[in-house]
Amino acid sequence: MSTPTRSSPLALTVLALLHYRPLHPYGMQRLIKDWGKDRVINVGQRASLYRTIDRLLGAGLIDVRETERDQQYPERTVYEVTDAGREAAREWLLETLGMPKQEFPEFPAALSNLLLLSPAEIGDALERRADLLAATMSELDASLAAVPAIPRVASLEEEYLRAVTGAELDWVRSVLDDLRHGRLVWTADELKAFAEGQKNPRE
Repeated sequence: MSTPTRSSPLALTVLALLHYRPLHPYGMQRLIKDWGKDRVINVGQRASLYRTIDRLLGAGLIDVRETERDQQYPERTVYEVTDAGREAAREWLLETLGMPKQEFPEFPAALSNLLLLSPAEIGDALERRADLLAATMSELDASLAAVPAIPRVASLEEEYLRAVTGAELDWVRSVLDDLRHGRLVWTADELKAFAEGQKNPRE
């Protein structure tokens, strides 16, 4: 099957939520937060959720179930997943699980440009990062400990985040240790020679 629209974490999550029951956008956003999925799905801006819903609706992956009218709330449109949406969600999920994707996160990009900073500046910045990573680890540990008796498969993303965060924290601490003990050193002359020795790959 060739899906008519591209996948995204938020689009996949919207389709997954609608597998359980029809929902209006506010209900989707609330469930994502209540279930702790906002650690892996960005729903900070409701506008992005509405854009995603419009895209799925235009592609025929979801449909309007009804419009709720209540004197206490603005009019709310309730959506449901279509058969095409169910199939698309399965296809996206299987592809994402099985195929590693080259992504371009900000941290490695910053690491690739460290030569703009002094060792002291790098050390200070990485110390701050290590402190924040350690705090995130504590939050994840608390979250996992507080998980009720649910199937493990329902909280695997929390396990993954903890594993990845722990690995990053260990690596950052190892770099800091190398900086402190003089195992990671460089000079301005060395950097200049390195830069001048690099040939343009297009030449």
